[in-house]
Amino acid sequence: MIHPIDVLLHKRDGLPLSTAEIEALVRAVVDHTMTDAQIAAFLMATYFRGLNPEELAALTKAMRFSGETFDATPLRTFTVDKHSTGGVGDKTSLLIAPILAAAGLASPTPEGVPGICVPMISGRSLGHTGGTLDKLETIPGFDTQLSMPRFEQVLRQCGAALIGQTPRLVPADRILYGMRDHTGTVESPYLITASIMSKKLAESLNALVLDVKVGSGAFMPTYELSKQLAQLMVATGEREGTRTVALLTTMDEPLGRFSGNWCEVRECVDIMRGTRHPMSADLITLSNTLSGWMLHLAGHADTPETGAQLADQYLQSGAAYRAFLGIVEAQGGDTTIFTNPDVTCHPSQSGGPAFASPAASIQLLASTSGYLSSMDCKEVGWAVQRLGAGRLKPGDPVSAAAGIEVHAKLGDKVDVGQPLVTLFADTESQLTEPLAMLAATYKITPEAPTLQPQIREVIAN
Repeated sequence: MIHPIDVLLHKRDGLPLSTAEIEALVRAVVDHTMTDAQIAAFLMATYFRGLNPEELAALTKAMRFSGETFDATPLRTFTVDKHSTGGVGDKTSLLIAPILAAAGLASPTPEGVPGICVPMISGRSLGHTGGTLDKLETIPGFDTQLSMPRFEQVLRQCGAALIGQTPRLVPADRILYGMRDHTGTVESPYLITASIMSKKLAESLNALVLDVKVGSGAFMPTYELSKQLAQLMVATGEREGTRTVALLTTMDEPLGRFSGNWCEVRECVDIMRGTRHPMSADLITLSNTLSGWMLHLAGHADTPETGAQLADQYLQSGAAYRAFLGIVEAQGGDTTIFTNPDVTCHPSQSGGPAFASPAASIQLLASTSGYLSSMDCKEVGWAVQRLGAGRLKPGDPVSAAAGIEVHAKLGDKVDVGQPLVTLFADTESQLTEPLAMLAATYKITPEAPTLQPQIREVIAN
């Protein structure tokens, strides 16, 4: 009999773990026969010792099959998904799922199923980054805890569904994911790979596009470690028969106009309805690029570049917006908050009834004239979390209304007294610390900075 304590001791001492040992450990995690202290010890040992390719494959597979999985075979369609390693204001999933759903609905199979399906299993806020589920759940009634039969039904109907981990779906990852956030082991490329790929492979995917962040707002502290993570995930996906591509993308500032929960949903809805604010340009470009790769892998575009152009057409035509409303309605959400013209949804707007409206706000003003040259994007993420949009520990509630709106991007010329960021929260007292954090990290210089390209590198086998 294999005991969990022996497994973590072997890993602590740098010994390679057998597949049987890893399977036994994962069973103990799910059965709750392994204590929180033992799980924490294993995570820390893995953080420092790492995993060889065989260990990583075994851990990912054991986590993938630790509970319920989704079988997409009956759909008889092409299943593709996207995953981001996490960033500030990173809301691309809220645009990509409707874009791909619109593409799938435009080309149904002979069985009447959308030609592309996006079975997206997402997560909650972790560390300094936001979570797709927290954003979606600001939509009244939106159900992210669908059963597998209901998940399949929504995919058949809409071409995309966005859910979270239920207690029965990849339960090992749900437990380990929560523990990583408060054991100092979030940044392990091996644990990140096993976490992401166990969930994604449990979706029965034909293809997967990964958005691996690099820069000051990324989990990985260096470009080299971000690239290592991308390579690990691509190799893991390909090993299991899923066509996998990773894009290394820059995260040196918040993506798009807003960072928070409800405000990010509304920003994406505005884009899908045809409003393209200058501060959202980077978000639109990245969403189209990632969608382009997904359309290319699904055979709907000859090249990723052609796919990106097609994705933008779905956005501009309103097809993605119609697909989004269909998904929201199918998952129990209230679509009237988007379709009722009398409801004001942006915290920066005034007049009319407001949905998820913050009670307090304040602006960070430029202290001098010059160019917005740099910031610690991770510190910006922590400021958003302190406003109430994130959580200190698993299970903490998050505020729908809290967040920030950016009024300048890196490289922009600003004048003294010009608003750089608007902060909003549920109470006045929540504004003080985040305002000081942003004031300390926003840097203005006389000379314009040299900026990194949005797409740094593409990793594919």
